[in-house]
Amino acid sequence: MPDQALDALSALLVETGRCDRRAIERAERAAEQSGGRLDHILLQLGLVSEGLMAASYAELLALPQASAAHYPPEPVLSETLSTRFLRDAHVVPLGVEGDTLRLAMRDPLDSFTPDALEAATGLTIAPHVALPLELEAALDRLYPRDVAEPPSDTQDEAPLEDDAERLKDLASEAPVIRLVNQIISRAVETRASDIHIEPFEDRLRVRYRYDGVLHEVETLSAQLIPAVLSRVKIMARLDIAERRLPQDGRIKLAVRGHEIDFRVSTIPSLHGETLVLRVLDRSSVRFDYATLGLSDKLVARLRDLLALPNGIVLVTGPTGSGKTTTLYTGLTDLNAVTRKLVTIEDPIEYQLAGINQVQVKPQIGLSFAALLRSILRQDPDVIMVGEIRDGETAQIAVQAALTGHLVLSTLHTNSASAAVIRLRDMGVEDYLMTAVLRGVLAQRLVRRLCPHCKTGYAPPDALIDRLGLRALSNAAPITLYQATGCPHCRQTGYLGRLAIAELLEPDEAIEKLIFERADHLAIERAAVAAGMEPLFTAGLRAALAGETTLEDVTRSVRATV
Repeated sequence: MPDQALDALSALLVETGRCDRRAIERAERAAEQSGGRLDHILLQLGLVSEGLMAASYAELLALPQASAAHYPPEPVLSETLSTRFLRDAHVVPLGVEGDTLRLAMRDPLDSFTPDALEAATGLTIAPHVALPLELEAALDRLYPRDVAEPPSDTQDEAPLEDDAERLKDLASEAPVIRLVNQIISRAVETRASDIHIEPFEDRLRVRYRYDGVLHEVETLSAQLIPAVLSRVKIMARLDIAERRLPQDGRIKLAVRGHEIDFRVSTIPSLHGETLVLRVLDRSSVRFDYATLGLSDKLVARLRDLLALPNGIVLVTGPTGSGKTTTLYTGLTDLNAVTRKLVTIEDPIEYQLAGINQVQVKPQIGLSFAALLRSILRQDPDVIMVGEIRDGETAQIAVQAALTGHLVLSTLHTNSASAAVIRLRDMGVEDYLMTAVLRGVLAQRLVRRLCPHCKTGYAPPDALIDRLGLRALSNAAPITLYQATGCPHCRQTGYLGRLAIAELLEPDEAIEKLIFERADHLAIERAAVAAGMEPLFTAGLRAALAGETTLEDVTRSVRATV
């Protein structure tokens, strides 16, 4: 390999800010000691991501990049090209156009492989720079290796999926380990929040959740179902022989130099177990209100509530609406040497410095209620209860608030006013509720428009009148925005998420309605009359500000437009 090419590559990495000079020097020392190539060392040490290195190769050599969409559905020239050669060389033929073979290459500085393929096929080779994760996934899909021989009909042993020892053997095969690592690494690198691994009769589907929406990224052979599922369960220290009951576990991995936690959940399904891995990247999480996207006015009111010496403050919303993140942000704001903060969680998602966090363990009797009762004896100032799930926990939380503690918790309700009805259904008396309830924040997460490609448009007058947009625009011209799609946002048009919320603070009118056992609609009307901005209105403001789309607000709040 010409040294000039590597020198030019390192200069390009420094010039474009993709890597600093000190990191290059460190990699050069490692390359001298090991005899390896500089670019390979940079990747192995995690000093440059695979995506940035691929972009640098393409820029340096003036080559196109191969995306996941470029890989063919079926092998190209399968009768001419050896599977073993393609796998060893880490290349995938993308297609033949005239007398040219387009070739995705993991190492575009390799000149031997194109020459060999040109001699074998008689075609001119047009190299494309491949992202290693996508190329390896395409190799496994198009040119799979046999991980194990299926059992013959004459064998008296149990079938493969019923034999725990064979599952362990399958999960220990190098191709399976590499495949699972690729699935996990690609999720982290592309900033997915969840990995869904779902077995079906004819395939194993892998989907990633980006900004709250699932996207299919890989379809694997059904033969890989037992091996892949077992590999993930072994990594999470779960019982691979138990496939009838749901299981929960955790995986801690260093991916690209970052410590990443994965929350693993399994449930039995028709064709095997469905696995979901929640990606918890501590390095990418910031607990501050600016990141959440809540309005300044609402944040100021919420801070006033959290500064109270006692009472209950609730955050409500469906699963995945960012309730815990909001509570973590509030706790971080309150964290001080003069306060004792304790949390009761199931599970603990992120570790907060200076805050006492306790994990619920129902299997040994360590429930929310039992822990809350014990924690009160430690005289905390602020208690966060991950979720109020039953009447016993609700009653103890009320007692804690009455005895001078500030209690923060979550409920699964669709609106702030519905939290009152939920507490009532749990057996909390009306007079106790009015004594301790300080505020209820109901929130949703909407997708944030990509600033690089969003496009504005003038909505029709009928829609403006129907939604009352003129009253929200302060006489300014009304412009809404739509998602377009570009490389920055994976062609989705969205980049990240922001919270929209409504904050209910009980006043005399609302307390009177609580005593009258009014329904949540009456309570909501009274709260709006007192100044509460409803969820949908908060979403409309975000849409008018160009932060999200009207369609995504409608999807998240489930209002009819």
